Amino acid sequence: MDPRDSEPQVDSRDPRRATWQFFDTYTRDLSGRDFKKLFTLETPQAYRFFARGIDEARLAALPWHIRLWQRCRDFFVAFTSRLSPARRALYGIAVLLAVFGIVRELHAGNGAGWIVWSFLVMNLLVLLEVADRLSLKHDLEVAREIQMLMLPHEMVAGGGLEAYGYTRPANTVGGDFYDVLQMPDGRLLLALGDVAGKGSPAALLMALVLAILRTLVDEGAPPDAIARRLNLQVARHAPATRFVTLCIAVFDPSTGLLEYVNAGQTPPMLRRASGGYERLTEGGMALGMFELATYTAGRTSLAPGDVLVFYSDGITEAEDARGAPFDESGLQSVIAEHWWEDAAALGQAIVSAVDAHILETRLADDLTVLAARRPVPLPTPI
Repeated sequence: MDPRDSEPQVDSRDPRRATWQFFDTYTRDLSGRDFKKLFTLETPQAYRFFARGIDEARLAALPWHIRLWQRCRDFFVAFTSRLSPARRALYGIAVLLAVFGIVRELHAGNGAGWIVWSFLVMNLLVLLEVADRLSLKHDLEVAREIQMLMLPHEMVAGGGLEAYGYTRPANTVGGDFYDVLQMPDGRLLLALGDVAGKGSPAALLMALVLAILRTLVDEGAPPDAIARRLNLQVARHAPATRFVTLCIAVFDPSTGLLEYVNAGQTPPMLRRASGGYERLTEGGMALGMFELATYTAGRTSLAPGDVLVFYSDGITEAEDARGAPFDESGLQSVIAEHWWEDAAALGQAIVSAVDAHILETRLADDLTVLAARRPVPLPTPI
């Protein structure tokens, strides 16, 4: 039996029921929290987006009444200049119709028709903009799906380590990435990077860097050589305003040696089984800043029970409603509580802790974590 057969059928000939059905459909999934967010979060963000080109220093020198007029004018120009010429003209026509209709209504009482025309023209403009936005959103969602498919999703258990990664873009697509790759000689490479900026430009550069990284890993190059060659490619082919922070670590299961390069990335946190903490800081500057940049490999070891956590600054800089960041102390607390669990449980615990910290606050940056753990070998039966 179809579950819909048990639902009460609404008689379309009953105006009251039809009206209630329309109202219920129109307001479905709407909550007071969403409505509050519209004015407390989305509206201020929209204003900052359009007002970022306003010269505040110039306005500050003007009298308040002139400053108010100039600010409104500059904001109007910043908003309308982002419309296509035809839609900008349509918006102007709607505004003029509304103003003319209001003046006619106040003086002669016959301006309602002009206001109705203004309403219709404005709704046509909204319709066109929403259609464009939905088309773009669909394209971005496809790009997000492709981007996520490029990254490992399940916990990797091999090469002497357990590893689990997770990323959540601040927008539909982002510039953070991670990878876990088996090298030809049996060693395991771990990497986490962050492309400067967010959105589609960062996502495109992220895909390029990840593709080059995987090619170099197939060649068996050491971490410092990988960093140098990646830096050269990013410096030559990425815009001058773009750079990439990256930490690469190669683990040798036969010796426990961990060789790494940190190219400007937030230093991964290494928790020893004994309870001590270390940071992986050796390396060099971010990729893409200078073609001739050099990188130095650092070396340490991973003993059974040691835990290594790579993370982007979106983790530690995630803020709650009061503006307090999650910070390294918050990350260390989660690691201290869950270090004995497998890498997937540890990674998920870190993400859950960040979510609990920010609650409903929107992420300002991409959030990415890569947790790795060298398991303690089980005792052999006698």
